[in-house]
Amino acid sequence: MNRNIIITGASSGIGRAAAELFLSKGWNVGLIARRADLLKKIAGGRENALMLPADITDSWPIEVAFDRFVEQFGRLDVLFNNAGIFDPGGAIDEIAPEDWQKSVDVNLTGAFLCARRAFSIMRGQEPQGGRIINNGSISAQTPRVNSAPYTATKHAITGLTKSIALDGRAFDIACGQIDIGNAGTEMVTDLAKRNAAENPGVEPEPVMDVEHVAQAVLQMAGLPLESNVLSMTIMATKMKHVGRG
Repeated sequence: MNRNIIITGASSGIGRAAAELFLSKGWNVGLIARRADLLKKIAGGRENALMLPADITDSWPIEVAFDRFVEQFGRLDVLFNNAGIFDPGGAIDEIAPEDWQKSVDVNLTGAFLCARRAFSIMRGQEPQGGRIINNGSISAQTPRVNSAPYTATKHAITGLTKSIALDGRAFDIACGQIDIGNAGTEMVTDLAKRNAAENPGVEPEPVMDVEHVAQAVLQMAGLPLESNVLSMTIMATKMKHVGRG
């Protein structure tokens, strides 16, 4: 029997890599992002791909997108709650309130709205249950400098993950979090360019292939519901995170 997943932020980076891998493995995949043109390229006309253009910060389009997916494929087994942004950083007194709010809207409220709808569908379907995988980030554990909005929202994702995992027990809904460090995505490339401009001569941070992250998400998603990876950290082996650098 085919399995069904919705991936947010599916148009680029980790979301795109995950979408392409799940599609290649025969999963039915709902592709959520704002840009329909990019989703069309990923879907590639495949019957197991459903484009769902939507802004995750708006509850109504999210409800419509999730309902369209269930109407098409019959149920929802997994949500990969992946969409997120890293707005221009700075010390906290240099962060504009509107940039703070944008980070909260996308990284936290968007994740909440998608998890909320997925939870409701999984709770009501037969057989009951499903899995929600939240994209946390290494920043959910250890901040980068000048990243208060991003770091605060990613710490909040950890609380959201644990709350969903607890609330989902009665309904066979598992919830876990994947914390990712320096996958080779557009966002990480942009951060590296900023760091290089601000700190000339500093050695670039190690980066890993984004495909490794997609494989890790596939592993989490493929578990039976009696098992759950509550927290996974996948990172470039030599990046500065553990202990004294």
